[in-house]
Amino acid sequence: MLDMKWVRDHYDEVAEMLAARNNAFPLDRYKELDEERRRTLLRVEALKEKRNSGSKEVATKKKAGEDTTALQNEIRALGEEIKELDDKSAGIQNELDELALKLPNMPHSSVPKGKDEHDNVEVRRWGEPRKFDFEPKPHWELGEALGIMDFERGVKLAESRFTVLKGAGARLERGLMNFMLDLHTTQHGFTEVETPALVNTKTMTGTGQLPKFAEDLYRCANDDLWLIPTAEVPLTNLHSGETLKESELPKYFCAYTNCFRREAGSYGRDMRGMLRQHQFDKVEMVKLCVPEKSYDELEHMTHCAERVLQLLEIPYRVIVLCTGDMGFGAAKTYDIEVWLPWQNTYREISSCSNCGDFQARRMGMKYKPADGGKARFVHTLNGSGLAIGRTLIAVMENYQNEDGSITVPEALRPYVGGMEKVTL
Repeated sequence: MLDMKWVRDHYDEVAEMLAARNNAFPLDRYKELDEERRRTLLRVEALKEKRNSGSKEVATKKKAGEDTTALQNEIRALGEEIKELDDKSAGIQNELDELALKLPNMPHSSVPKGKDEHDNVEVRRWGEPRKFDFEPKPHWELGEALGIMDFERGVKLAESRFTVLKGAGARLERGLMNFMLDLHTTQHGFTEVETPALVNTKTMTGTGQLPKFAEDLYRCANDDLWLIPTAEVPLTNLHSGETLKESELPKYFCAYTNCFRREAGSYGRDMRGMLRQHQFDKVEMVKLCVPEKSYDELEHMTHCAERVLQLLEIPYRVIVLCTGDMGFGAAKTYDIEVWLPWQNTYREISSCSNCGDFQARRMGMKYKPADGGKARFVHTLNGSGLAIGRTLIAVMENYQNEDGSITVPEALRPYVGGMEKVTL
C-alpha cells in the first residue's frame, strides 16, 4: 500500500496516477472520509477537554459543599457523545483502511504512459524466429499426436483449463523445472525455498492479491486458507512483520510451485491447449533489497529470466509495460514474451516487477540501516523464471519437426535422461 500520509498531501498526483492506470479507485470518497474522520477527532478532543474541565469543576464544588448534580449529568452526556463519536471514528477508519488496500502503486518515473497493451514499449529482442519449410502446428496438436498431452482427461478429472501430461510431456515439464532451479541457484545467486501451497488471508493481503483479486483465487471453504496463485506470495512474506539488518540484504529467493488461478475475468481467451490454465507450474524469483538498489536489481532479475530462454535458444523480446497495462502492485514491470510459431507472434512467458515499498508497507517488513538511522521499508521484487508450462509450449512449437516429432534443446537434455527427440 502507499503511505497514506503522503497520499493526503498529494491528492492531485494520486488522481493523475489513477487516470494513467485507468483505475476507478474512489479517491473523492477517500478524501471525504478522511476529512470527516479528522473533523470527528477534533470534535472528540474538544469534548474530552470540556469533560476534563468539568470534572475538575465538580471536584472543586464538592469541596465547597455545592450541588454538582446538573454538572455531573452534563459530564455524563459528554461521555456518551464521546463514545458515539469514537465508534463513528473507528467505523470511518475501518472503511479508510479497506480503501487504502485497494489503491494501486505509483508507477516509477521511467514507466511509459499509456492506455493498454498497445502502448507498451519494446526494449530489446533476442534470437531470430525459425523459418519453417512446412506449416508449423500448435502445441495441442503436437502433444495429442505424440500422446504426451491429454486435454479430455484433464476436463474429466477437473474441468476445462486443466491438462494431463504423460510420458515425455511430464518428463519435459519436470526437466524444465530442475533446469531453471539449477540455473538460478548455481549461477544467479538465488536460494531455493520450498513453501506451502496454501496461505492465509494475511499473507495474501501482504502481497496485494487480497482484497482486490479475490474472485481470481481459489479458497478453502472451511479454513482461512487460499491456494497460491504464484510463489511470489509465500516467498515475499517470509520476512513479513520483521525488521532485518541492512547487512542481511539483498535476499534472493526462488521456488518451484504449482500455481492456481481462476482467472474469472479472462473467460474465452486462449481456451485451446494449455497456454492459460487454472493450475500451472512456475519457478518464481523474489528479491528483498534496500530502496537505492531496487531498480538495478530489477534489471538483473529480468536478465536472469532471459537467460533461461537464451540457453534453450528460443527467440523472445522484452517490453516495458505502460501505466495502463501494469499490475496493481508494481512500480515498474518488464514482460518477456516468447516467440510462438503457430500464432506467429510473441506471448508473455515472464513478468518481472519492482514493487518498491508497496508490499513491504502492507506486511510491515523493514530493515535497520547500517548507519543506525530510522528503520525503513525494504523494496520487494518478483519475477517468473519461468512459467514452466508456457516454456514447454515454446519448446514444442519452436523445436517441432515436419514428421510431428520434437527435438529436445541441448541445454535441456541432461535433465531428461539424455533424450534428444520426442517421437511416437
